[in-house]
Amino acid sequence: MTLGSQIAWDDTVLPFQLDRPDIRGRVARLDGTLDRVLAQHAYPVAVEKLVAEAALLTALIGQAIKLRWKLSLQVRGDGPVRLIATDYFAPCEPGAPARIRAYASFDAGRLDPAAEPFAQIGRGYFAILIDQGRGMTPYQGITPIAGGSLAACAETYFAQSEQLPTRFALGYGPADGRHWRAGGVMLQHMPAASPHVAGGGSGENGLLTPADMLEGSAEENWRRVNLLLDTVEKTELTGPDVQATELLVRLFHEEGPRVFDAQPVQFGCTCSHDKVRQSLSIYSAKDIHSMTTREGTVTADCQFCGAHYVFDPETLGFEASKPVPQEEIGDERRRAGG
Repeated sequence: MTLGSQIAWDDTVLPFQLDRPDIRGRVARLDGTLDRVLAQHAYPVAVEKLVAEAALLTALIGQAIKLRWKLSLQVRGDGPVRLIATDYFAPCEPGAPARIRAYASFDAGRLDPAAEPFAQIGRGYFAILIDQGRGMTPYQGITPIAGGSLAACAETYFAQSEQLPTRFALGYGPADGRHWRAGGVMLQHMPAASPHVAGGGSGENGLLTPADMLEGSAEENWRRVNLLLDTVEKTELTGPDVQATELLVRLFHEEGPRVFDAQPVQFGCTCSHDKVRQSLSIYSAKDIHSMTTREGTVTADCQFCGAHYVFDPETLGFEASKPVPQEEIGDERRRAGG
């Protein structure tokens, strides 16, 4: 692919490299995907902004990692916004889209419409979880909530957990008052240039910053590229008038930008009858009875996509007295085939 290629950039992540300073990066654009994520819920605006930022970070980080299955981002706090959870599912095969889903849990009664969205998370932690699939040990990295945004938390995560200088520039919001768009740039110094850092850092509460990990020409290159990124405008990040390749040329034309194949992304959820049934398989008949509604069914709702599942209680739990209905088996086969 060349910088002059004309492709549709909405709902894509474009990997690139700056050859002169030895820095890699990603440009992400989310349009219909983000709209689908937010359309599953009626979030207040402050919560929508946090979910949009988290989904955009997840797209950038997920594509930057050699992922076989799933990367999850979780933010937990003691403020009105208790939880933000996102998942990035790697493509099943070359050329296939990656899938993203997200949701938030919050206390509507405690939300302050006049406060900044990030401030309503309060104290807590920012976590990245990587699951490479069956037979692989999951990885989890956790850092405290720090800085003034989720992007700042992600930068701290990479400094603390990976010792990789990382920078994000993000833009998001309703493009026409209703439909959301988001776009962002991720920069990351190549691993070979990031030495091990002992002791505390110069950031908030002793956390590491890029300045703690770079020196000499590497530090100079990092500072220069970040100054160039500081000139980016929100409309350039979100598009659609400015293509991702045009943005890279405008920002980094003297840094030797080189782009690779873009990764399409779309909204996608992995919930199913079978997965809900599996989660209920640990319960006894007595436990299942306590979950049964007045209508004589057990119900479950997916927090990510809003799917509503209804079960015959006698088919649930390790003491189930009835087999799984054939229509559920058929539904799972259709999902697997689709």
